[in-house]
Amino acid sequence: MASKEYLIDILKENHVFKSGNFTLSSGKKSEYYIDMKKAITEPNILKTIAELIYQSIDGTGIDKVAGPALGAVPIATAVSLQANIPLLMIRKEKKDYGTSKLIEGELHKGDNVVVIEDVTTTGNSLIKAIKAIQDNGGIVKRAFVIVDREEGAIDSFKKENINLEPLISVTEFF
Repeated sequence: MASKEYLIDILKENHVFKSGNFTLSSGKKSEYYIDMKKAITEPNILKTIAELIYQSIDGTGIDKVAGPALGAVPIATAVSLQANIPLLMIRKEKKDYGTSKLIEGELHKGDNVVVIEDVTTTGNSLIKAIKAIQDNGGIVKRAFVIVDREEGAIDSFKKENINLEPLISVTEFF
């Protein structure tokens, strides 16, 4: 059975946390970087994450698993496969060709959705993805993040009346 401690161990073994000078997607400067793209390309890490989330959502009436592009899509896919629940992929913005969809996959009004993100700093990109689901009739029941940088995301989610559930926080990692 997967555990938080095991996830931390395999993230450390795969050197997912890097020291240096980095600019984050939020624009903030940081002395460390969490390379979740490296992590989610490792089958054992991806499988462990999927098992941990599945343990939390099994039997809770979730209809869809969603992940914003790009980093969360492999994670949401792994959870979708583990739980045998259909997948939704949320684009950063509508494409201006083809079907012009913001959400790929079949979202029906009233579907109970779990949303998954790889890393949060402020939480703004995940909140945007959640609002896209809500605006299209979905009900976001749970929101997971693999690593919370503890820089305001949980408070941002509280303001939106959504509980963000980190698998691990940077404090737990260090």
